[in-house]
Amino acid sequence: MKPRGIRAPVFVVRGIDIPAFVLRGIVIPACAVLLACLAGAQPRPFSHRLHLELKLACTQCHTGVEHSTRVDDDNLPAASACKPCHQDVPIPAAPKTLVAHFSHEKHLKLGNVAPIIARAIDRGQYLSRFDEIRKHLNTTNPCLACHRGIEASEAVSHANMPQMADCLVCHNKIDLPFSCEYCHAANAKLRPADHPRDFLESHTRPDAKFDKAGCAVCHGRTFRCMGCH
Repeated sequence: MKPRGIRAPVFVVRGIDIPAFVLRGIVIPACAVLLACLAGAQPRPFSHRLHLELKLACTQCHTGVEHSTRVDDDNLPAASACKPCHQDVPIPAAPKTLVAHFSHEKHLKLGNVAPIIARAIDRGQYLSRFDEIRKHLNTTNPCLACHRGIEASEAVSHANMPQMADCLVCHNKIDLPFSCEYCHAANAKLRPADHPRDFLESHTRPDAKFDKAGCAVCHGRTFRCMGCH
């Protein structure tokens, strides 16, 4: 509620007058839970949809991403990016990831890769399920090519993060274990959750429900069972 006798400040976002108390009362809590979520807390509601509907560019909040060349760069929104609209926003540490080598700068210089991923799907070359992916690839925003569905997202989750199959559209030379180290650290724990310690013995049992097509994400399209057996 606006204090009596005091005129509330107004922010103009793309020609739309938005009272400051509206932004502070609605968006500040959402921004805070987003940053806490990315720091490792449980997923919490946050509306990327709302911020994108305000016609904010991704780089207005993620200001350093265009020049980020390392995974350990902190590409979360800085306080300076939030404070034009928000106050008292906590900025936690960047989240952990299994990827050790990645350059946002290099990939953004490629432009919009959405058509490339879409072409791989249409040609049957995409090494994963694509039921909920293809419909998001008709975008001109280069960020949304990999962070798909973020324009409609009301909560931060891994659903809007790039999939390994996206990377393999271009980085398609798989030579285990050497090719893994192109993106992952040599000591990274990459064993899937459905690969227990006795996997070599258990995966061939009649009751083992493994989809051989899914093996291609790690082992490549030319993977054959006879390669091990």
